[in-house]
Amino acid sequence: MATAGHAQYQLTAQATAALEAGDADRALALINALPPTAEAHNLRCRVQYVLEHWDAAANECQQAVNMDGGNSDYHLWLGRALGEKADRASFLSAYGLGKRVRIEFEAAVKANPRNAEALADLGEFYYSAPGIVGGGDDKAQGVANQLDGVDPARAYELRARIAESQKDYGTAEREFKQALAVSSHPAFQWVTLAAFYSRRGRLQEMEAALENGQKDALRDRHAGVALYNGASVLIKAGKNSALAARMLEEYLASTSKTEEAPAFVAHTRLAQLKAQLGDKAGAQQEKNAALQLAHDYRAAQDLRF
Repeated sequence: MATAGHAQYQLTAQATAALEAGDADRALALINALPPTAEAHNLRCRVQYVLEHWDAAANECQQAVNMDGGNSDYHLWLGRALGEKADRASFLSAYGLGKRVRIEFEAAVKANPRNAEALADLGEFYYSAPGIVGGGDDKAQGVANQLDGVDPARAYELRARIAESQKDYGTAEREFKQALAVSSHPAFQWVTLAAFYSRRGRLQEMEAALENGQKDALRDRHAGVALYNGASVLIKAGKNSALAARMLEEYLASTSKTEEAPAFVAHTRLAQLKAQLGDKAGAQQEKNAALQLAHDYRAAQDLRF
């Protein structure tokens, strides 16, 4: 039994590592060799989530919660998967899904009141969702107060987003800058500030913030994902494709890849950028790299140069 348990532990660790590295196909193969535990269902949910298979992700996460309803992270991931389904659902379906998202995020925080990611997601739900499904700025402010003692940078960022949703842009900018001032990984906060500047049409300030974020990310081995996020800001703004491509290349070359920024998605976005920059051969190489990691990732399959 001890040997079987050790083998299961190793498979789980390898599957998690593959997920973090953005190798979805390997992660699924390893997970499929595991017994159907709550942890295995949660891992499979997370792989399906990064593949943007929302129904499959929600089904797997629901099974994880059914098997271990006291695990904060299982409720968090179920809430995230349901949220993606709600974003793509009809009005009536979105209403029911929205209430379920709130219930799962609240359950995640109840199970672990110091789960910073669960608190941040719950706060985002509260300020962005209508009151009919349980949203409300006062509730979001309460979550920000909870975050003060758990993750001060996230607390400031949540207050900034609440202010921005209220069109109080001066307060939002001050709170984003406070988050930057207290962050132990400022690369993330530079990118968040850059995204705010992009939304406000302040594009020179956006690029300056991204350049600072890029420098900090290259110095901080725990902040490589900020490079991916920074490239996403530029892509969304339709600005500086060359810098966006460089940031994605730096992210893919780093040792700090994570499921939050799947490598196969980074390759897909880099393929699009290289095509825009006139490098069709490079674009094809990036598409191939994406499909080697996730053979059924639709966005990569659909690329045409």
